[in-house]
Formats: sequence, C-alpha cells, structure tokens
Amino acid sequence: MYLVGIAGGSGSGKTTFGHKVMQRVNEPTVVLLHQDSYYLPSPSANLRVHGEPNFDHPDAFDWPLLKEHLTRLKAGEQVAVPVYDFRTSRRLVETKLIGPCKTILFEGIFTLWDAEIRNLFDIKIYLHVESDIRFIRRLHRDVRERGRTLDSIIRQYYDTVRPMHHEFLEPTRGYADLVVGEETDIAAEVVAARVKERVQSEASDSDGALSDELGGAFL
Repeated sequence: MYLVGIAGGSGSGKTTFGHKVMQRVNEPTVVLLHQDSYYLPSPSANLRVHGEPNFDHPDAFDWPLLKEHLTRLKAGEQVAVPVYDFRTSRRLVETKLIGPCKTILFEGIFTLWDAEIRNLFDIKIYLHVESDIRFIRRLHRDVRERGRTLDSIIRQYYDTVRPMHHEFLEPTRGYADLVVGEETDIAAEVVAARVKERVQSEASDSDGALSDELGGAFL
C-alpha cells in the first residue's frame, strides 16, 4: 500500500490538495484520511492556554492509535477510524471503516511530526502558505463549518495556532520531499501521476500473479 503524507499549517489547503490529487487519479482504492480524526477523545486538561484547550499542540492527538492504524493500513488491513465532532470537541461513538486501500493520502498539521509515522510515508509533502492567507481561510472555515465566533477564532489564533505553528509545525517542513506553495495544481498533477503509476504497477503485478497461478493450475 502506498502512503502519501500531506502536512502544512492550519488553513494551508491540505484537504483541498488531497481532493485535487484524488480527482486526478480517479481510482476508488485511493482514500483521503484526516489527522483531525485522531484528536484525543476529549480535550486534555494539561493543554490549556488562558483556560481554553490547545488543539494545536502535538500532544492534542492520539498518537498510539494513529500509529497503529497507519501501520495496519500499510499492511493492507482495515481499520475503524474515529469520527471527531468539532462543534463539541469530542470524539463520537461511531467510527468509519477504511481499507484495504491501494493508496492513502494522509493530511494533517502534524503529519510529519512523529519519526515513526514519518518513516511510513512513501512521499512526504509540506504545503507552505503565508500566514495571512491561512488565517483568512481558517476564519471562513471555522465560522461556516464549526459554528465558531469571530472573536473566539482570533483569540485562538494568537493564543495557540500562531505560536504552536512556529514552535512545532514549521520545523517539520525540513522533512518534506516536496514543498508546495499556494499554486497547488501542478504539484497535484505530479503526485497524482506517481499514485497512478503505483496503482497501475500493483494491478499489473496482481494480474501477473493470477496468470501464474492459473497457468500452474493447468499444468
């Protein structure tokens, strides 16, 4: 199974980039998986800034479960991915079954943070977008999709998003195989071409193995 990691700051367009790649590949066995699904079941009491949860610190994520799931997906297994509710900041009871897949596009702010997980990726991508653009995108998304107020978004940005980005996230750019700017279409074409090549190669290998098996059966 082919594993593509997509990192970048909040609002950098990771999910959009993943969808661009998927549209160009147009293959049902290529799946987009979100690191946001692996937030801890409830906000950690140890990660609070001015009384509010810090969702932009690496420790806000369930790393053991994420490592287990990516390792199992890489091995061709199926996993039950958590469903996270951003309006309540809680993990729901229901899960979503993912796998087996030929390719996983995994996106999240700390995709390249953990060394063990980083080593699972066949391609590591970092989306580098200026902070003002990321903030505006985040503002629109959180108001529209997560029921947030303007004041709360601005406060969170200065309390946690911005400082955590500089302290923890920006340094992970150095681990990327490919750093992509705001114009992502060409990069999406390149990544999609590599994914297509891998999918077609696996299909050819599978057909060859089947032919060998059938040929042996008739000897």
